[in-house]
Amino acid sequence: MQNIEIAWIFTELADLLEIKGEDFFKVRAYRRAAQVLANLEQPVDELYRRRLLSKIPGVGKAIEGKIKEILETGQMAKHQELLKEIPPGVLAIKQLPGIGPNRARVLFEELGISNLDQLEQAVKERRVRALKGFSSKLEWDILNGIEMVRNRQGRTRLSVALELAEDIIKFIKLLPGVQEMSVAGSTRRWRETVGDLDLVAAAADTEPLLTALASHPRVKEVIEQQSNRIRVYTWWGLSVDLQVVSPEEYIPTLHRGTGSKAHYTKLQEIAQNRGFKLNHHGLFDPAGESLPIQQEEDIYKALQMEYIPPELREDRGEVEAALSNSLPSIIQLEDIQGDLHIHTTWSDSVMELEDVVKRCLEKGYAYAAITDHSRSLKIANGLEPDRLQQQHRIIREMNKKLKDFTLLTGVEMDILPNGDLDYPDEILEQMDVVIASVHSGFKQGRKEMTARITRAMENEHVDIIAHMTGRILGRRESYDLDVEALIETAAKTGTILEINASPDRLDINEVYARMARDAGVKISINTDAHDARRLDEMPYGVAVARRAWLEPRDVVNTFDIESLLEVLR
Repeated sequence: MQNIEIAWIFTELADLLEIKGEDFFKVRAYRRAAQVLANLEQPVDELYRRRLLSKIPGVGKAIEGKIKEILETGQMAKHQELLKEIPPGVLAIKQLPGIGPNRARVLFEELGISNLDQLEQAVKERRVRALKGFSSKLEWDILNGIEMVRNRQGRTRLSVALELAEDIIKFIKLLPGVQEMSVAGSTRRWRETVGDLDLVAAAADTEPLLTALASHPRVKEVIEQQSNRIRVYTWWGLSVDLQVVSPEEYIPTLHRGTGSKAHYTKLQEIAQNRGFKLNHHGLFDPAGESLPIQQEEDIYKALQMEYIPPELREDRGEVEAALSNSLPSIIQLEDIQGDLHIHTTWSDSVMELEDVVKRCLEKGYAYAAITDHSRSLKIANGLEPDRLQQQHRIIREMNKKLKDFTLLTGVEMDILPNGDLDYPDEILEQMDVVIASVHSGFKQGRKEMTARITRAMENEHVDIIAHMTGRILGRRESYDLDVEALIETAAKTGTILEINASPDRLDINEVYARMARDAGVKISINTDAHDARRLDEMPYGVAVARRAWLEPRDVVNTFDIESLLEVLR
């Protein structure tokens, strides 16, 4: 059983207990356990075999016992018991904006509402507003929330798709005769969410590969099977489409299966205009002869255009730019020289300062910023000014001993609901990096929320606005914001906007990042890491930047330390 599957059980257990109104600290303990387990580098079952479960941070005897139960039986009795008591639909109701566990429990206990359809009907019959703590306005919000949930159904976060892809590819590649295998489709383009997982493999004999996928432990059922293709539905809620072709057709098939339909259609038109024919079998000249295709670059070269990276194949002007030799030299992961948004045990992380330094040095970074939470975020152990200054003194002492690496002082400071900042200017001016972000008052109106973030940008000491739109993919929509106005303000004030690399956020998205670049706004790609594994999520943020056509010069943490400090000053 994979770490993420065990983490899901703990997450759902916490949700169910929260709906029942169980002890807050117990619920929080299960949530923390889920987060730790999901981000462990070593497989949990391996730690179990080595009797090292008790060494996992935050795992006490009670949680250790439940992990053992899951690994030995495939499930947790308490979790199964609660699933029988509370219908799964109540969990979906809990996730609606403005509902939460308490209101979900009231709806279930007093009106017997156990799914979104029943809730929608009750709202339309005006039965919900009569409940204590509800109102006609909340009914309107509920309808909007239900529509939002339905619009995003069938989409899975990119990180889940990539983890499943890695697992399946590793499994299939063990078979004899498999020459190549890769992920394709929107997953290969690194879209933030995907509808399904497309895989392409090269092998002379297709049957063993199709049979292997059908019997994979993650597969729930076979949806469709053809001579060289199989489509399955997994226990992870994601369908997988595997196509097996000959080694000669592997690159053309992978190419066709990667780009959007509009992108590929344009390439076929260009090929036709040049007298060629392009399809999943290959690229053919006017005489019908197949041109040698060893890699995808050969296809673009034959069509007299620049190679277009997978992330750009969306028909957003990349074909025209490639034809005119004007594609940007988009950012690479190797360009990143540091991470400017990292948390430690001083607030709500499990990493010590020394852990951050060690991991960043392993990544070849030249610098990293310690940006623990500010004092208003009590739940995250936010730092009072004296603790913040104490931490910064320790960091400055550490820097005296570090070679070829700089630990920057900083903070992730709350922008309070009235627009005030969590620390006065005389504290802010002393540190290297000041990040400002919203952690409360999410339901403010468009005008108020935009003005709130604008005020932060106008403070000369604020360097970066973090996760500006506030979305959490699949769980929370963006705040009601005038993003274009904020980008204009950032351009005037010189404020840097963050691409938060957490696959749960990816905020700001590629559209806003490209808009910011066009306005002359600099970007910072940060992990917002709260544990060591989260520091490895930088590729997700870089992928957003690549899809936004950003070059290294557009991203401040590709700069060397001297240039970065000049920008921050």
